[in-house]
Amino acid sequence: MLACVDVDYRPDLTVAACVLFRAWTDSTEAGHLVEHGPVAAPYEPGQFYRRELPHLLRVLSGVQEPLEAIVVDGYVWLGEDKPGLGAHLYEALCRAVPVIGVAKTPYVTTGPALPIVRGQSLRPLLITAIGMETATAAEHIRRMHGAWRMPSLLSRVDRLSRES
Repeated sequence: MLACVDVDYRPDLTVAACVLFRAWTDSTEAGHLVEHGPVAAPYEPGQFYRRELPHLLRVLSGVQEPLEAIVVDGYVWLGEDKPGLGAHLYEALCRAVPVIGVAKTPYVTTGPALPIVRGQSLRPLLITAIGMETATAAEHIRRMHGAWRMPSLLSRVDRLSRES
């Protein structure tokens, strides 16, 4: 099973969503989970993972099948040897599940990100990974369903977290 995850912050709660799918080319989800949790910790520059990680772990704890990979909206690496959300998630999962980061905007010191272009977009997605080669991760994201810049299932998990 594969998973896309995202978190939405609101004044009174935090919503974490997980969309499950079986193959990188799937057009529809195999299932999804949504967790409503407490208000997120305040944002700390360079420490974004502290805000999002507890909520991702909570929603992922409900997944019943073994995961082959997790896709996060954001970065695995913020620069050479500077872990981002995805790297912290990988460590929190005892390095058992590869994590792919899909970012829409460049980070100031982004090091090992691989840009890919999907659909008719002129703006690349920036791919980072841990637990698998970045080139392999980029190819997985490139193959995901959808004619637009963002793969369909990443858009789906974003909507789930914002609308639930």
